[in-house]
Amino acid sequence: MVVAEVIVMDEYDVVVIGGGAAGLNGALMLARSRRSVVVIDAGAPRNAPADGVHGLLGRDGMPPAELLERGRAEVRGYGGEIVSCVVTGVTGDGDRFAVPLADGRTLWARRLLVTTGLVDELPDIPGLRDRWGRDVIHCPYCHGWEVRDQAIGVLATGPQSMHQALLFRQLSDDVTYFTHGGPAPTGEPAEQLAALGIRVVTGAIASIETDADRIVGVRLRDGSVVPRAVLVVSTRMVARAGFLATLGLRPVQHPSGAGEHIPADVVGRTDVPGVWVAGNVTDLMAQVGSAAAAGAMAGAQINADLVMEDVRRAVDVYPFAAAIEARVSELVLGERRHGM
Repeated sequence: MVVAEVIVMDEYDVVVIGGGAAGLNGALMLARSRRSVVVIDAGAPRNAPADGVHGLLGRDGMPPAELLERGRAEVRGYGGEIVSCVVTGVTGDGDRFAVPLADGRTLWARRLLVTTGLVDELPDIPGLRDRWGRDVIHCPYCHGWEVRDQAIGVLATGPQSMHQALLFRQLSDDVTYFTHGGPAPTGEPAEQLAALGIRVVTGAIASIETDADRIVGVRLRDGSVVPRAVLVVSTRMVARAGFLATLGLRPVQHPSGAGEHIPADVVGRTDVPGVWVAGNVTDLMAQVGSAAAAGAMAGAQINADLVMEDVRRAVDVYPFAAAIEARVSELVLGERRHGM
């Protein structure tokens, strides 16, 4: 069944930008709190090429698209809305935000939850991008079991590469570390690789060799080919957050050196009042489960923030409302006394 994506209104308690695990779980918490909420999803999930989501209790191996569709149905079940579109920019002052969409519509929100994830920047090696998420992978916990006991190559492309080699050695006895023309490991790292039987190849990589839609090896610039079935790459991860620049929120270098993220506190609150973030846009290493949990936390915190704002508003008008109510009661009582 196709659900028509009709925006019911143009002003919401919360606009969630990004419809992955973090965004949908945040929206679920808000909708269950009877908040008006809409999720704007550009439809480009990071894990789209993967066959299944792993390490998620009760849902291990579920195709990513199925997991998202279940999440959308749950959000809709509590009155939340899901809209497929791209956000082109955001403006606001902390109390009210304008969220223009690529189709020309503009939504308004009291609060924003940004869960747009990140972009993986891969090395410019022919053939690498084509196999990303299949037999070019990055995470032993997301893909490791599926490639166990295979011939694995680890490309030295970032600060996490050495650590990846050690982690994937737990999954296979046949691991090769490619320095891609860079310096060979020395000292303790070299000793660790040697002790674990991890071969080191120092030549620069020319391309990735494939056959029948699968990787068969790594071709070096000297023409030689090192047979491999799987390649592990440490990508540079950059938050999808360019549209936040108008609010003064820009990605900054992550402390790990692995890329750029939007900083936030432990509950997802950013330096801009009224704006929360969750998932990979702020936590580059978050898997699906932790991203969803962060979205739930942010959703609960946003609801609590709105509750306190609503309380303050009620307290501000209470003396006037009480005075009016008292005056109305006096008038009604007077009318009764005079038989009116």
